[in-house]
Amino acid sequence: MRKQHEGGMKGAHPWRGRGFDGGVWNSSISENPFTFSFFLPNFARMNTDVYKTIAAPAEGIYTEKRSKFIAIALPVRSLEEVKAYLEEYQKRYYDARHVCYAYMLGPACEDFRANDNGEPSGTAGKPILGQIRSNGLTDILVIVVRYFGGIKLGTSGLIVAYKSAAAEALSVAQVIEKTVDEEVSFWFEYPFMNDVMRVVKEEEPAIVSQGYETDCRMTLRIRRSLMPRLRARLEKIDTLRFD
Repeated sequence: MRKQHEGGMKGAHPWRGRGFDGGVWNSSISENPFTFSFFLPNFARMNTDVYKTIAAPAEGIYTEKRSKFIAIALPVRSLEEVKAYLEEYQKRYYDARHVCYAYMLGPACEDFRANDNGEPSGTAGKPILGQIRSNGLTDILVIVVRYFGGIKLGTSGLIVAYKSAAAEALSVAQVIEKTVDEEVSFWFEYPFMNDVMRVVKEEEPAIVSQGYETDCRMTLRIRRSLMPRLRARLEKIDTLRFD
């Protein structure tokens, strides 16, 4: 494998660079590296219906020995969003030496990747990902753009720089909590509308949709941990049947 040097590979493709472990993506595994996922240890995949993410994009800047590191934290929900943002920022910062990144997806934080984009292995993507992890965030993409200042920072210097840049962006981001919700759809006869609405009022699910035909149809959304109780109460209503 060709050795990569600091300051090299200007304009490398943002998702065809090095992966999380510093190795080159193997095209025999997948033509699209976005389908390749990494998995956290079991202790990190706890059964919870609450997770933290950021509410809006945030930016931070870190400078070291004339190199400028611009970090952008972005809320994302899918690999498609990640890819779109990477294309956008690669074009926006076309004159930068490196556009490195890391992302985390899913309430259980089970899908993530880090990319060094031409920096020495493990000096960019992993420190960025480390900041996402240490803040307990998911559904997030952090991009760090480097403008090379002409002075090499060395392996340890790069790690500190990318970590610090990511930390700057995350420190000004608005962190919010979201719940993992589930939906339930069902039919019932109109005379039992009051019974259904009593459950809705007391359990407080969101009404996603409702319709009135020969029978009434309703779809409710509620936090995952509260769904068993909601279904149990609905099951007791005469004529009610689930989709």
